[in-house]
Amino acid sequence: MSGRVYLDWNATAPLRAEARDAMVAAMDVVGNPSSVHGEGRAAKALVEHARAQVAAAFGADGADVVFTSGATEAAALACAGRELYGAPVEHDAVRAWVQENLAVSVDGTVSVPEPGQSVLQWANSETGVVQSLPDGLVVTDATQVLGKLPVAFNWSGAQMALLSAHKLGGPKGVGALVMKRGTDLPPQMKGGGQEMGCRAGTENVIGIAGFGAAAEASARDLATGVWDQVAEFRNILEKALEAGATSTIFVGKRAERLPNTICFATPGWKGETQVMQMDLAGFAISAGSACSSGKVRPSGVLTAMGYDEVTAASAVRVSLGLETTEDDVMRFAEAWLRQEKKFRARAA
Repeated sequence: MSGRVYLDWNATAPLRAEARDAMVAAMDVVGNPSSVHGEGRAAKALVEHARAQVAAAFGADGADVVFTSGATEAAALACAGRELYGAPVEHDAVRAWVQENLAVSVDGTVSVPEPGQSVLQWANSETGVVQSLPDGLVVTDATQVLGKLPVAFNWSGAQMALLSAHKLGGPKGVGALVMKRGTDLPPQMKGGGQEMGCRAGTENVIGIAGFGAAAEASARDLATGVWDQVAEFRNILEKALEAGATSTIFVGKRAERLPNTICFATPGWKGETQVMQMDLAGFAISAGSACSSGKVRPSGVLTAMGYDEVTAASAVRVSLGLETTEDDVMRFAEAWLRQEKKFRARAA
């Protein structure tokens, strides 16, 4: 796999060294966080330290962070038992709990007439389109913005937010639900009363320690402006692709987007075909959300934005990260444009 270029950071960011170190150290802590003896208190201290780290990175209060097995569980915890409205551009983990009746523009922005009964993702994982959150919003999926944009939950207007560790360089299998004080949250998993009575079950101390370390490191990186460099490389890539592929559509370009994300479609050239061709050329990209990969169907996000099924089935996403270089994006542009030229020749 040497020499490969990873351009699928929105699916999973590579594990940060800080997270790895925190997890290795946590492996030597033998206690159960619910135990009152010294070993238990040591484990509990790790959990609470990580809770404070995640809260600080997200502009929230530590007591408002409930650790879960990931954003999917956090979505179930936040949405189950509520009658909520959402848009077809939401992640499948959220769409499973909402009535899809919110309007989506061709730029990917969503209209929310009743925030007090609605969910709205902060940024879309496929297109990178960033939403303005209305005051009183019930739930926001913040998995893609944490660590990439300067956001603060306490100022967001949302009542609850979903987070995932592996989107910012933490381990897979751990996430969080962040909620404003006083939120009514009936537990979906009952038992020992862990996580302030909101989520029973012994905490994943090792994963939580990695999540906290990754969140702290991501906030530090964000403050230094490294994502501005990522955005510059994204723009260089986009211009190179636009210059060489005149029939390709760049999705959501007129809207505010994540600094690292490009979604584009060449009608008739199937997204999964492009993913395979680029994989063979040494580049990892995706067609749609990673959680929906393997399902041969047009992108529901693009069809919700008004694109026809042929175009929606032709979309791919390239998402850059902190390790991406200008050489990486130019090599990708050259490889992709070679395949695009062959596609046009076959289609002629």
